[in-house]
Amino acid sequence: MLLTIATTHAPATDLGFLLHKHPDKVQSFEITGGKAHVFYPEATAERCSVALLLEIDAINLVRQLKTPNSSVSLQHYVNDRPYVASSFMSHAISAVFASAMNGRCETRPALIDQKMDLEATLAVVKVKGGEGFLRAVFEPLGYTVLAENHILDEVFTDWGNSSYFTVHLRNTLAIKDLLSHLFVLLPVLDNEKHYFISKHEVEKLLAKGGDWLPTHPYKEAIVRRYLRNVGNLTKLAMAQLTDTTLTEDDDEPLTNEPIAVKKRKNDLHFQRLESAAAVLVQSGAQSVVDLGCGEGKLMQILMKIGQFRKITGMDVSMTELRKAKDRLHWDQLSPRELERLTLMQGSLTFRDKRLADFDAAALIEVIEHLDLERLAALERTVFEFAKPKTVVVTTPNSEYNVKYDALSAGDFRHDDHRFEWTRAEFAAWATKISHQFGYTFEILGVGMLDENVGTPSQMAIFKKQV
Repeated sequence: MLLTIATTHAPATDLGFLLHKHPDKVQSFEITGGKAHVFYPEATAERCSVALLLEIDAINLVRQLKTPNSSVSLQHYVNDRPYVASSFMSHAISAVFASAMNGRCETRPALIDQKMDLEATLAVVKVKGGEGFLRAVFEPLGYTVLAENHILDEVFTDWGNSSYFTVHLRNTLAIKDLLSHLFVLLPVLDNEKHYFISKHEVEKLLAKGGDWLPTHPYKEAIVRRYLRNVGNLTKLAMAQLTDTTLTEDDDEPLTNEPIAVKKRKNDLHFQRLESAAAVLVQSGAQSVVDLGCGEGKLMQILMKIGQFRKITGMDVSMTELRKAKDRLHWDQLSPRELERLTLMQGSLTFRDKRLADFDAAALIEVIEHLDLERLAALERTVFEFAKPKTVVVTTPNSEYNVKYDALSAGDFRHDDHRFEWTRAEFAAWATKISHQFGYTFEILGVGMLDENVGTPSQMAIFKKQV
């Protein structure tokens, strides 16, 4: 993971004074996730360049830090985090070049606001949204952008291009402004962060972006991605950037605790959960298993409904099951409540006797995380062997993706999605399940309806034929 910054400003060695790092030394720093090294590949009066190299400990990511798609056991260990400029690079910039980014230079204070011809090169950047989004965020700030898109596989070239780029940025500006732009925009491009998002992130965003974000044409997309689509934090940041006042409905509690479902009715994720819960209630089921339960959000809703006497969550990831325990406040539950609840580890692609005899099963945004060739194994596990009377399945409607500005044609909504189906493809799959395993089905939409592309999510309700 490499960032280089070069200048031909005269004298170019002024760069060393601004960054508080001597060109004749190689310096190393402990940072979150590994080490950062700073060195100068060249340092003359005509041209000076500094390199920030990160060494990320992949095992440490698993043991101590959040990594994208951590619910997938192999991807938990094998992922792109050590190799791409992401929130780790953003954190390293703020840690290693803090004085420069905050506009401090005691020995040469006149340099703080000095505009220089600067070139920043990012060896590899993951850009969710493609080159169009990359240019959309940097060019309004005056950058000339040169991007080299890397192919997905050098052997299987027909697979097309990846979402990884080598990026060269040129601009005439103060070094503190360049560092602030990179600090904010690197996790925005990547659309991931390695740490928990809280109100403190709003303060950091305003501190580093308050001078330029208000006039940026893509400020809303930048704010939303920087804050990982947390709705109340995004509203707070946008209100402060645009100097508006939050309404009573917008002023949600800004805490790290889960926000009450009743206050998130317009959130698509909670709409899916509420829709699935409503179907399960209508089915008359008394025992429900949430397959791929994740953090236990659906279980949290079902616990409030007395109809359900047995609620079980199953997931392949122990990390997710631990999160579910925390969300459900397991240690504080009464003996009677604990009799209703069960959490268990297991794979949906293997027959499991523990799944027998449930009245209903839910697969909420699960199937799209499996490779298509493994989907048949899940189908047999659920519909042939477990065969609950009611099965609720939700999955994204790929036709709706055109409504998301940050997605390029062919992009999926999540890095771990193996496929996303159109409405016709989902209906064809449901028809196959119906014929193969003896179920009737009904398909409903979830979320705001668009007359051209449908709803953002689609839900199939399967009923076992008697």
